[in-house]
Amino acid sequence: TSDEDCVIEYRNGKYQPKSGYENHPVIEVSWFGAMAYAEWAGKRLPTEAEWEKAAIGGLVGKKCPWGDSIDSSRANYGENVGQTTPVGRYPPNNYGLYDMGGNVCEWVSDWYGEDYYSSSDSYRNPQGPNYGSERVIRGAGWSHDARYLRCASRNYVNPDSTSNHLGFRCAKSP
Repeated sequence: TSDEDCVIEYRNGKYQPKSGYENHPVIEVSWFGAMAYAEWAGKRLPTEAEWEKAAIGGLVGKKCPWGDSIDSSRANYGENVGQTTPVGRYPPNNYGLYDMGGNVCEWVSDWYGEDYYSSSDSYRNPQGPNYGSERVIRGAGWSHDARYLRCASRNYVNPDSTSNHLGFRCAKSP
């Protein structure tokens, strides 16, 4: 079968991005696939708390990775472009990280618990619940509306889910 949203193809004996997608984020990957890649690369998925701290980029008290205003010149969202864009098309946040608001929403390591953070007694990098049926995704994808650009915005999906606006980024343990 073929997936029209998949931008990876088997060519010259190996899997590679389709021409023109070399610098786009990986999409159509499940939480399990993201975890497997991170482990293979000697890294891991960030926790939800780590992701949010990275998205804020040192701008404590601000709503978006670049400040308080919603700005289409800063992120790919709301179907403005209609697909992912190359990483680096929009300016990085204060930590030098690209696309923390927009382009793809991202898997994190945590299970989803609706009220976990209001009931958790861990305030320093809480790890989320020990079990669940959905995994947390953070950030906004290219097809999401502006409310998902907020650094604190969170959502959840089944860990088997894949989508053309869902990807991941890896974290490195200190």
